Amino acid sequence: MEREVIARCRALAECTEEPGYTTRTFLSEPMHQVHARLRSWMEPAGMSVSVDPAGNLRGLYSALRPDAPRLFIGSHLDTVPRAGAFDGILGVVLGVALVERLGGRRFPFHIEVIGFSEEEGVRFGIPFIGSRAFIGEPVQDARVADAIRAFGLDPSTVADAQAGADALGYLEFHIEQGPVLEGLGLSLGVVEAVVGQSRLEIHFEGQANHAGTTPMRARRDALAGAAEWIGMVEREGRAIEGLVATVGRLESEPGAVNVIAGSARATLDVRHREDSIRRGVVERLLGSAEQIAGRRGLAVSSRLLLDQAAVPMDASWMRMLERAVRGSGHTAHRMTSGAGHDAMIVARRMPATMLFLRSPGGISHHSAETVAAKDAAAALEAGEGFLEELEARRA
Repeated sequence: MEREVIARCRALAECTEEPGYTTRTFLSEPMHQVHARLRSWMEPAGMSVSVDPAGNLRGLYSALRPDAPRLFIGSHLDTVPRAGAFDGILGVVLGVALVERLGGRRFPFHIEVIGFSEEEGVRFGIPFIGSRAFIGEPVQDARVADAIRAFGLDPSTVADAQAGADALGYLEFHIEQGPVLEGLGLSLGVVEAVVGQSRLEIHFEGQANHAGTTPMRARRDALAGAAEWIGMVEREGRAIEGLVATVGRLESEPGAVNVIAGSARATLDVRHREDSIRRGVVERLLGSAEQIAGRRGLAVSSRLLLDQAAVPMDASWMRMLERAVRGSGHTAHRMTSGAGHDAMIVARRMPATMLFLRSPGGISHHSAETVAAKDAAAALEAGEGFLEELEARRA
């Protein structure tokens, strides 16, 4: 079954907006193909399938009793541009495979596999459209509404995508998207928290001037100031365990080879599981920018783009997942997720937990992204153990 999981993910990667690559954004035309293929696997497994008004695909495997609570298993169906075949989609395909593995066995709770319509934020710059609708906090944006309508759904009924009062909790399988598990030689990781994240734009402003006639001591070079500050960002990032600090984009003006840069804009992305540490680092880096600008005769300003608090997974559900992993014969390694996931959104509404699968080479958001069959098998074993843990708890 684990090899079938990998084959299905690769088959879904063929549903793309860009021939030769996997690019699939929120409710784009290829999402119809994804829904059709998933439906063709869900229905034979005994699931009733629907698409909610936010474009989330939902497959319901009914419980012994119709009034039972509902366990959700899911992840997202959209991708980044030129993506790999497993980010997001693996969690949905594993959910379907887990139901198939049950062979008709029923539990005292419904199991609903949900493929969220959007998580990456590529099409409109708005992430988590699917899971935000699912928790009752839908995105209010005319472009999103138009896309929902174009997909054949009614945006005026998006409130119907919200999980009901019978929600029991949420489980998400996901590739790690990093090298930690591979470095430890482990198949699985139990996520204890999704890191908090700060995103900012920093603007250094100096004076553009002729590169050949302006003496070095007389320059107010905005790009040189930004470069010095970027070095500070890297040193700060290396100094604190568990911290990552990144300047992902740098733009300078006027951008000519023979002109001193009068303006430089840099992005800053800082992540850590402790919000106090993350925010302290941001304050220090902004202070460093002020010092560098003052010494170089520059002006500096900043704009906050995102301040996302860290999101812990539910402690009780995390312990259940750990026991399930150990029960399947694998090490239950706790770890922090450095990337955002639907689970962090769903956790606002119900208990949520996440299981990471090893990413060979630590590669993700790239066509070389892959998953080992033995790790998919380990995840399915742990998933079945988790269902049994949950069943025992409700007995």
